[in-house]
Amino acid sequence: MELSALAYALLGLGALLAGILPRLLERRPLSMPIAFLGLGMVVFLLPLGLPDPDPLTHAGIATQLTEIGVIVALMGAGLKIDRPFGRRRWSSTFRLLAVAMPLCIAAVALLGWWWVGLAPAAALLLAAALAPTDPVLASDVQVGEPTDVEDSEDEVRFALTSEAGLNDGLAFPFVYAAVAIATVGLAPAQWVGRWLTVDVAYRTVVGLAGGLLVGWLLGRLFFRVRSERLRLARHSEGFLALAATFLSFGLIELVGGYGFIAVFVTARAIRAAERSHDYHQVLHNFAEQVERLLTVLLLLLFGGAVVTGLLAPLTWSAAALAIVLIVVIRPLTGWLSLIGTPGRPAERWVIASFGIRGVGTFYYLAYAASHADFPQLDLLWATAGLVVVVSVVVHGVAATPVMQRLDRGPGRTRSGPDGETPPAEPGGASETVPGRSDLPKPRDPRPDNRSVRPAG
Repeated sequence: MELSALAYALLGLGALLAGILPRLLERRPLSMPIAFLGLGMVVFLLPLGLPDPDPLTHAGIATQLTEIGVIVALMGAGLKIDRPFGRRRWSSTFRLLAVAMPLCIAAVALLGWWWVGLAPAAALLLAAALAPTDPVLASDVQVGEPTDVEDSEDEVRFALTSEAGLNDGLAFPFVYAAVAIATVGLAPAQWVGRWLTVDVAYRTVVGLAGGLLVGWLLGRLFFRVRSERLRLARHSEGFLALAATFLSFGLIELVGGYGFIAVFVTARAIRAAERSHDYHQVLHNFAEQVERLLTVLLLLLFGGAVVTGLLAPLTWSAAALAIVLIVVIRPLTGWLSLIGTPGRPAERWVIASFGIRGVGTFYYLAYAASHADFPQLDLLWATAGLVVVVSVVVHGVAATPVMQRLDRGPGRTRSGPDGETPPAEPGGASETVPGRSDLPKPRDPRPDNRSVRPAG
């Protein structure tokens, strides 16, 4: 009973701080993830008798918690992007996904095998787990709340948000490749055919198509069903963001598709159903609040794992790889992928450098460990843990001053209605929506006669 009461007290304190800290840390070179990572370290160092938060020991719990954290964040990311889908509008995103991510995976896998001495399957798993940028811990460099203005986001925040929304799912085929190598060996004849047809083609297509279908159906139900009683947008119920998240993820996973892709695409399809409706603000706000609470829990547990031995298996070569990924591999591959895309050189360097790693990395490691036996699994967790710690601290400290400097710059790049990217007017407004430096804050999402009315 005492341990249960202590857990309730800690969770309550964490939830309270989740409401207070964003206000206290606003415009300061310190992020909420840094604060909660440090709090988790302190709490688990105290002689409170808390259970061991080791993710290797509790792989099943780690998989479920991180999975929920990622899919809720993906729904929030999809809802808050104002920019409509388009080949030219999303060119930076496509470059980051098609060029930067595969190059990053190849570089980390090669160094993991040649430099760190990992087995091929373990090296590929580490590379795949570290490939996706994180939608959970990267709120300081992502777009803000939904607005009525299309193409409102600056290129930096848009690219980082849309990349994080899609690359969590697109890293999955590489995880499956690592699982296949760990199970049947390197012989291509044993696994490449099924991997290409099922894990790459089928699962990706089902994730995209299924997400579009679920999002289209939910969009009709939210905004366009004839019965006013069933037109859910009228009732301003934010918890339906979770309904959309879990329904999309569960249905697509049942038919073998990538649920991470489906959730983000579902959110984009809901947004496209009625792009400027106030209800998007309601859905986004609820998803963001749930995401923040899950982030608190995950960071407290991660901080506890760090101080109770998660990083103990680290070798000097693995630690060097972790640092090289953050300061060399991701910035270089990101910058190369963005050559010729919209934006000033400074903006491209910021996009390339802020590839924050986090909860998705832990999910992939826990998931793969439950599907195959990987050698040196403790070293994989230690290396990934160091990457996330360094990323949380370095990017968390740098995000606010870097983004403020860009916002004060001579102009921000945005996508126009035809795909052009004219620079914004100099001198953004001082009171703005984060991620939209020259736009007014969004309308109050309270009900009005046009769109949303309270339930009952």
